[in-house]
Amino acid sequence: MLSLTFVYEDTKLVVVNKPSGLLSVPGKGEENQDSVETRIRERYPHCTKIPTVHRLDMDTSGLLVLALTKRTKRELSEQFQNREVSKRYIALIEGQLEEEGGTISLPLRMDLANRPYSVVDLENGKQALTEWRNLGVEGVYTRVEFILHTGRTHQLRLHALHGLGFPIVGDRLYGNGTQAGQMKLHAAYLRFVHPKTQEVLEFISEPDF
Repeated sequence: MLSLTFVYEDTKLVVVNKPSGLLSVPGKGEENQDSVETRIRERYPHCTKIPTVHRLDMDTSGLLVLALTKRTKRELSEQFQNREVSKRYIALIEGQLEEEGGTISLPLRMDLANRPYSVVDLENGKQALTEWRNLGVEGVYTRVEFILHTGRTHQLRLHALHGLGFPIVGDRLYGNGTQAGQMKLHAAYLRFVHPKTQEVLEFISEPDF
């Protein structure tokens, strides 16, 4: 079983470090019930029914915050909706980038005829904005920091492919990954305001790649 690391816990919320290959929420079928949400409900039997505030793709690793009470979930969800939460990701890209960084603005939408894929759609897509920084070329790969300014489905995966010209290493949908747990995309930084104490909480998680 993939291990789930608890980074922070109190009576209102928890922050965990999700491994690549573990679902954020349960999927369809008995074989897809193991997830971060399922484990949180088992650990905190009296928590709110659906503690998930935001999600990471199954193959994305890193920091997730989950609410233990309805009020906390509502207030955290408002912070995410109002883009008051800061998130940064680290990824390995399948190519050597020369640029130092920049901004990618490519609108995205779900590909309803080909789920679970999303596509770039300049006419009907929703605005998607990603800031990126080149952290260095490593052999045939480039280490990149991404800062999300919107939260579209598969935004970083598509912006890497279409905005930078290369897929993320191990991406099973848009790249050359072959199985769960291979993708090199990690939610490395998370900052939000604690709904109860009003304290600014910051968490950093270094990727294992």
